[in-house]
Amino acid sequence: MSTSLLGSGRHTYEVVPGWPKVPDDVKLGFTHGVAVDSQNRVYVFNQGEHAMCVFDEDGKFIKSWNNGYEKGAHGLTLVREHGQEFLWLCDYSTQRVVKTTLDGQEFLKLPFPPRREIYPEDKNYIPTNVAAVPDGDVYVADGYGRSWIHQYSNRGQYIRSFGGKGTEPGKFQCPHGIIVNTRRVTPTLLIADRANVRLQAVDFSGNPIACFGSEHLRHPCHFDIAPNGDLLVPDLHGRVTIFDRDNQLVTHLGDNPGIEKDPEYPNLPKERWQADKFISPHSACWDRRGDLYVVEWIRIGRITKLKRVTKG
Repeated sequence: MSTSLLGSGRHTYEVVPGWPKVPDDVKLGFTHGVAVDSQNRVYVFNQGEHAMCVFDEDGKFIKSWNNGYEKGAHGLTLVREHGQEFLWLCDYSTQRVVKTTLDGQEFLKLPFPPRREIYPEDKNYIPTNVAAVPDGDVYVADGYGRSWIHQYSNRGQYIRSFGGKGTEPGKFQCPHGIIVNTRRVTPTLLIADRANVRLQAVDFSGNPIACFGSEHLRHPCHFDIAPNGDLLVPDLHGRVTIFDRDNQLVTHLGDNPGIEKDPEYPNLPKERWQADKFISPHSACWDRRGDLYVVEWIRIGRITKLKRVTKG
């Protein structure tokens, strides 16, 4: 069997064929979020009856749970606090932004942003992803609604909102993904400003710091950060991009130029999938071994594991 290699240099990977062993009675929907816990278990948040599916690092199915997320499962962020692990979940259908245990037990629910001048109707608020400062504040990206970022305390108390639609620094057009950027001495927020085709760094009060990446991006969705500061960006238009800690391009993975113009995009039938080509990467993350997981915005779901073959 031939091996599909992706990337270059220290970020060279091989595709692990048939990695997710999904039981016959488990049907995935759009696979929107992925995260890995301290035991290297992989969590996949998808719009199916089994909304949260958990696999071991070899792809064996461990369990699933739902809790009513099958219609709006979207953002998934794993956080570690005081030796415990929690999930932050965004459900854009029910407008739920909640912190749960790894088994889905609700620990905290954030209230609706109390800003009627921004949201004259409840339906205008469509949260997509969450970033949480360890033992600190929580930031919600309203990616599919009015393009604001909302700040809450770690107890769920509303603090402020910033952003809104626009193209100037500090404004957004679909702030789809958000992460606490720990790649510098002073942490910031990093936002995947998707429709503006750029990444934006802002401080924790929303003041703009920098915009970058446009020349190497198509439709950036979200992030993960490696221990050495490398930045992983799943791009909805057919590739995954890696920047170094200085925001310089390292490599593209699975590049599939022009796929978004395909009449069947993103729901290409399986017989048209290529192991070394992505279609619509929506979320991606590294595990503790440096292996990579990519999930895609495809109606029947698509989960890919890439095993790292270089170190550094």
